[in-house]
Amino acid sequence: MDRIEQFISLFAEVWKNGISGINISEIIIALLIFFAFLLLRGLFAKFIIKRLEKYVSKTTNRFDNSLVESLKGPTKFFPIVIGFFIATSYVSLGDSSENFIDNANRTLITILIFWSIHQIIGPLSVLIKSIEDLLSKDLLNWIIKAIKILILILGAAAVLELWGIKIGPIIAGLGLFGVAVALGAQDLFKNLISGILVLVEKRFKVGDWIIVEDVIEGIVESIGFRSTAVRKFDKSVAIIPNFQFAENAVINISKTTNWIISWVITLQYNTTVEQLKKIRDEIEKYVTTHKDFKTTLGHAVRVDKFSDSSIDMYVRCFTVTDDWNEWLAVKERLAIEIKQIVEKNNASFAFPSQSIYVEKK
Repeated sequence: MDRIEQFISLFAEVWKNGISGINISEIIIALLIFFAFLLLRGLFAKFIIKRLEKYVSKTTNRFDNSLVESLKGPTKFFPIVIGFFIATSYVSLGDSSENFIDNANRTLITILIFWSIHQIIGPLSVLIKSIEDLLSKDLLNWIIKAIKILILILGAAAVLELWGIKIGPIIAGLGLFGVAVALGAQDLFKNLISGILVLVEKRFKVGDWIIVEDVIEGIVESIGFRSTAVRKFDKSVAIIPNFQFAENAVINISKTTNWIISWVITLQYNTTVEQLKKIRDEIEKYVTTHKDFKTTLGHAVRVDKFSDSSIDMYVRCFTVTDDWNEWLAVKERLAIEIKQIVEKNNASFAFPSQSIYVEKK
C-alpha cells in the first residue's frame, strides 16, 4: 500500500507541476482551446468571406472583389492568433516562460499585420491603374513587387527585434556583402537598370512586335528584372539581356500607325514617253482613289531615274490599315494592278541585262 500511495503522490505532484511548473490540466485545456480555434478557423473564415463576397457582389468596382480574395489567407490565420492568445492566457506561467509566450503572441500578431498589408498591396494596384499612362503596366508591376518585398523585409525585421536580435549589425554586414556582390555582378545591375529604362521610356510592352537590328525580332512575352523573353516567328523563345534594348535602336512594329509601300518599278528602255506618262498617271489614280491608301500622309508616283538596264519609276504610298496581314493583302492588290496597267499600255518590265560585243579580227 505504501508503494501505491507513493505512486499516487508522485503522480499528483507531476500532474500539478507538469512541464516547467505548469499544471498538466492547464496544458490540456490550453491545447483543447487552441485546437478548437484551429478546427473552427475554416468555418470562421468561410463565414466572414461569404458575408464580404455577398456584400461586394452588389458593387461594380474590381477593388473590393480583389481585396476580399487577397484577405482569405490572413482571415484563416486570424483564429489561430486568437486561439493561441486565449490558450496561453489560461496557463499560469513563470517569468521566463511568460516572456517567451508574450514574444510568441507578439510574433503571431506581427505576422498577421504584415501579411495583411502584403496582401492588400495587390488590390490597391487596381486603384492606381490610372497612372498607367505615366508609368507602363510592366513598370507598375515591378513597383508593386518591390513594395511587397519591402513589406516582407520590414515584417521579418520586426519579428527579429521582438526576439532581441539586433538588425543593425545584420544590415551593416549585408551592406558590405552587397558591395562585394555589386563588384562581381555588374552585368546583373546593368541589365536591371536597362530594364527599368525600357519600362520608363515605354519602348515596348508585352505583346508588342519588336525588331532590334542584328539581335532579335519577335513578339515580347515577358519583361523581367534581368532579361526579356521574345518569341520569334519560328515559335522559339529567345531570352535577351535587357542592356541590348538600352544600347541598341528598338523598332516597335506594333506602334506602326500606317504601313508604307515603297517600290521601284523597272521598265524597259524601249518604253515611250507617252507610255511612261500613262503608266504613271494610272498608277497614281489608283493610289489616290482606292480606299486602301491614305494619301493625306503623302504619296509619290514619279519617273525616277535611268538605271543601267531600265527606266525606274518610284512608287511610294501609305496604307489605311495598321494590320500587317491586311498590309500584305493591300500590297498584293497594288502589285496586280500595276502589272495590269503596264501590260495594258503595251509596255514591259525590265530585268538586269548585259550587252556583250564580240570584236572580229
